[in-house]
Amino acid sequence: MAESTPFTPDFPESTRVIAIRHGETAWNAEMRMQGQLDIPLNDVGLRQAQRVGAALADEHIDAIHSSDLARALQTAEPLAQRLGLPIGLEPGLRERCFGVFQGLTFDEVKARWPDESRRWRQREPDFAPEGAESLRVFAARAVAAAALIAAAHAGQTVVIVTHGGVLDSLYRAAARVGLQSSRSWLLANAGINRLLYTQQGFTLVGWADTGHLDDATLDDAGEATPPVSDRMGYAA
Repeated sequence: MAESTPFTPDFPESTRVIAIRHGETAWNAEMRMQGQLDIPLNDVGLRQAQRVGAALADEHIDAIHSSDLARALQTAEPLAQRLGLPIGLEPGLRERCFGVFQGLTFDEVKARWPDESRRWRQREPDFAPEGAESLRVFAARAVAAAALIAAAHAGQTVVIVTHGGVLDSLYRAAARVGLQSSRSWLLANAGINRLLYTQQGFTLVGWADTGHLDDATLDDAGEATPPVSDRMGYAA
């Protein structure tokens, strides 16, 4: 089970955490595994980022932190501009490194490495493709990075802009769900997720709010872009 890392110094106040997955990229739409490859937002993702900024503009937010990958930073920028806040870049919030799987579609991975694909789908905690992080190592890294940020903002509201795998790890830590358990929660591009952080770790407040995106994915013909499917956990 992935657990949040406790903060050593005592503080009485909880940190309100707004966690946002980056907007859509072309590789999300293609179900291509991005991992730590630095892929920018597509046009849909850029519009989603603007919608996130507008949705949170009236909230009292004290700090914004982001993964240093372009797709997360581009998602954070509209909100930072509206609020006049700097963006703290945190490599610890990066997506899981998928090693040799990076750049491939899920079907390509299955065709090339059927056994490794099966182990990936089964969420073996200590399995890692060549050059990749294991699920256990990644989850510990992601939750620890988010916990350090939250602990530094006790009594405040902090926005964290990150990736699907990091959000999955935070949900599991907050809900005390094991790493191998099947996922029933959404990891929506540009979705707004809310947690509290205390010395005891993370707890859930609200998850996968996408109301601000209701008409944000319209293409040039005015038709809604189909949602990205999720055949291997998430399109990272």
